[in-house]
Amino acid sequence: MVNKIERIARRPIYPTPAGLVVSIDAQSKPNIISLGEIFNLSIREPVWVGIAVRETRYSWELIKKQGEFTVNLPPASLLKQVKGCGSCSGRDGIDKFAKFGLTPQPSRYVKPPIIAECPVNLECKVVGFHHVGDHDLFIGEVLLEHVDEDKVDANGERDESKLDPLIWLGRGYYTIGKKLGEMQW
Repeated sequence: MVNKIERIARRPIYPTPAGLVVSIDAQSKPNIISLGEIFNLSIREPVWVGIAVRETRYSWELIKKQGEFTVNLPPASLLKQVKGCGSCSGRDGIDKFAKFGLTPQPSRYVKPPIIAECPVNLECKVVGFHHVGDHDLFIGEVLLEHVDEDKVDANGERDESKLDPLIWLGRGYYTIGKKLGEMQW
């Protein structure tokens, strides 16, 4: 038997996706925040995702005021951009799209753009908000999912084996290894 060490929990659930969340200000200028706190809340009817953002962050203010955001799930090849977007504030007037070589594309249902270089993008409308400790939870209803056409199979389903997602684990970024099995529905 392995001995267990008791400790104060910090980021106890792992891994989580490393994502780029886009919001806009009152003049429709977009801002990008890097987050490791992105998760599914309801996977069908309705599809809801949660993002947890500290109140001190500029993106918190924008999402709270505008009530919309996009979630953009980057591949591992965008590690430099993900780290960069998380290391500076749009509050200082920085255009993170330009600074980190990312391309905004118009969304269909929300004002914040999606990021072209991310193979999966979600357009979200805020349907709930909760103070949950050191972060605040924004619940977003997913109005539309965008998937790069070369990342879907013959049935039009997202092919996760082609995504090479960037994930957050503890204090670092990782990629995913090989597939081990299928879920039975």
